[in-house]
Amino acid sequence: MTRVLAIFGPTASGKTAVAEAIAERIPAELVSADSAQIYRGLPVLTNQSGHPARLVAIWELAREASVAEYARLAHAAVDEILAEGRTPVVVGGTGLYLRAALADLDLPPAPEPGVRERFQRLYDRLGPERAHRLLAERDPAAAADVHPNDRRRVVRALELSEAGHSLRPPRSALWTAGTRRPTLVFGLEVPRDELARRIEERTRAMFEAGVEEEVRAGLRGPLSTTVRKIMGLDEIASLPRVEAEAALSLRTRRYAAYQRKWMRRIPGLLPVDADRPPSEVADEILALASARERLSRH
Repeated sequence: MTRVLAIFGPTASGKTAVAEAIAERIPAELVSADSAQIYRGLPVLTNQSGHPARLVAIWELAREASVAEYARLAHAAVDEILAEGRTPVVVGGTGLYLRAALADLDLPPAPEPGVRERFQRLYDRLGPERAHRLLAERDPAAAADVHPNDRRRVVRALELSEAGHSLRPPRSALWTAGTRRPTLVFGLEVPRDELARRIEERTRAMFEAGVEEEVRAGLRGPLSTTVRKIMGLDEIASLPRVEAEAALSLRTRRYAAYQRKWMRRIPGLLPVDADRPPSEVADEILALASARERLSRH
């Protein structure tokens, strides 16, 4: 199979299990497209599998994430797997990382050390309205997309403006169908009630597996701002177990709804019913991929 296979879907839809089932059936290797699993030190919290996969647990918790750096690594991994005659299976629930792995996006570099902190101090000193007016002077298009009270995005937009980029570039490949290599993207669909049940079950399993101690251990060292955004970290660190479990489950369900919106916006995505065993889903994906490949040869 000469194509790249990509698997996307809401959290708890079974993406990893399906990807692993595919790798049991054909010569394939997994490439993670998950912004949390790229870090090591929080395997339970980020639902890392024991199955080998590229770009899982490669960065320290103190490192700031850069989509541009992730894209470079993902492109190299995909190209290497293809060159070795295997099928790359890009799998994950972070939509931006998935597109970054599959396409050539115009991604700005991460800020230089100290730049983000400088603009954060500027935002706090000026206040939301004045900081937003400054952004409007420097990048009107970006300012039109950002609310003054959204501190994180105002700061990021000011960073980019200083570096000669924009939070809202004139043309973006994010929502186009273009990919670096021939690619089929599959979206796993699970009924809402079933997905909610899976989320509840997985959340309970995380606490039974010792996620609280894992988080406490992680918090003993320095954490980047991107790590601090990992879902569940704040809840587990600050709430009693019962409350933390309920809060994490609720937040995960909301995130799953957000991921569904991403699915609807991915061009050419092939929906697959995932309310069944991963082996059956993998078989259907491979059958669809084989049929598409035969058609492309005629």
